[in-house]
Amino acid sequence: MAELFNAAEYLTERRVAEGDGARTAVHHPRGTLTYAELSAEVARVAGGLARLGVRPEERVLLCMADDVELFTAILATMRLGAVAVPCSTMLTATELSVLVSDSRARVVLGSDQFADTVRAAVGPEVEHVVMTSEWETLRADPAPAYPTWDESPALWLYTSGTTGKPKGAMHRHADIRYVCETYGRQVLGIGPEDVCLSVAKLFFAYGIGNSMFFPLSVGASVVLEPARPAPDLLASRVRRYGVSLLFAVPSFWGPLLASDLPDDALAGVRRGVSAGETLPARMFTGIRDRFGVEILDGIGSTEALHIFISNRPGAVVPGSSGFPVPGYEVELRRPDGTVITGTEEPGMLWISGDSVCTGYWCRTAVNRQVFQGEWMRTGDQYVRNPDGSLTCLGRADDVLKVGGIWVAPAEVESRILEHPAVAEAVVVGVADTDGLDKPVAYVVPRDGAVVDPDELVAFCRAGLASFKRPRAVVVVAELPKTATGKVQRYRLRERPLTVSV
Repeated sequence: MAELFNAAEYLTERRVAEGDGARTAVHHPRGTLTYAELSAEVARVAGGLARLGVRPEERVLLCMADDVELFTAILATMRLGAVAVPCSTMLTATELSVLVSDSRARVVLGSDQFADTVRAAVGPEVEHVVMTSEWETLRADPAPAYPTWDESPALWLYTSGTTGKPKGAMHRHADIRYVCETYGRQVLGIGPEDVCLSVAKLFFAYGIGNSMFFPLSVGASVVLEPARPAPDLLASRVRRYGVSLLFAVPSFWGPLLASDLPDDALAGVRRGVSAGETLPARMFTGIRDRFGVEILDGIGSTEALHIFISNRPGAVVPGSSGFPVPGYEVELRRPDGTVITGTEEPGMLWISGDSVCTGYWCRTAVNRQVFQGEWMRTGDQYVRNPDGSLTCLGRADDVLKVGGIWVAPAEVESRILEHPAVAEAVVVGVADTDGLDKPVAYVVPRDGAVVDPDELVAFCRAGLASFKRPRAVVVVAELPKTATGKVQRYRLRERPLTVSV
């Protein structure tokens, strides 16, 4: 029999038992919760879910804003031994209905602002729908923690991955403790005095680690912000709550750097973190030089629950993802499966670590492709640098072959982002009149700047091999992105555009 372990107890009651009951755990839009208050509230919400008939290992689906109700409901579900399934609040009713059906959820929780979507998404198999306006009717007498163990299911996170179809990555209670003890403790160095603020929301693996797992594991505080992130809003939260750890994605760091905020806007932030996509070197140096914040860029995944390769404090290699996080192994493999041991040869990134999910729910064919023994195929192309750091070349299906030579979009994007007029850039392959892929750049100008496409192509030619230059530059007001800030490259590829050279 495995060790008894409940992640919700680990994150709440354990802190109270260790003397942190009076410490602030959560800042939310309507107030705060101490660790003692959080533990009590989680037990009451768990009691309400039990009264609705939620059973161990049963899924509870949540489509909710980043507020105290979602925060406590996730913990309450795990406390009961049930499985929390937080979902993107940006899904349409049709998209959400797929997840409701796939998860077999009988209980769905939703925020009032998403009521129309939630109610349109549920079918007759759903027995209870509870919105935040009905929260008082949900809370009940405290329910005891269910005696789960390391291997018990705790959390499902849906990801589209490389197939474009949502898949539920199934995580154990032990996975939560593992990411806290590896990345949280040994890389981030989080401590009880830290205050965390995350651009990524709780329904995202990156966000739930930033805003729940890491701070609660050590008795730190978290600031929940349900609104859409914007530089001025986040800067105001930093000042108000004394934020020390700021977690974001490149699509936030770029606009922050281009904003007119004062240079002391992030005073008190001792460390920034970036994930989701590669952080361009320009953004790292720009944020460091202007705001005095060192950003630790890294790569993680829904399947691994959080970051497994990261830069280290005081030893950042700009433009790279850094080095393997303690507790994880990485390999770069060739198409024939052989392992690359040298440097500067690109290969597919495979990882191994105890936080990797047990698989995708009811996706046998995909499971056999992605999970092989202790190893997981990430779908990312990487290269190992002479200093041992690892640099992302993009998703395997993003790499272009131009004139018979492989071109990594990330390399071209990095050069474009060095141009002073450019705030954001994405390079995708677009077929020319002969059906051959050519690199095309979609760029967002900085506020008040004008991008001259011909001049930008010349700028790229001056800093890159000629064949890597974009054959066309398209200026856009914004890039299509997911709810977590990742650029939807496929939508750019689908745009009608003719490339003649």
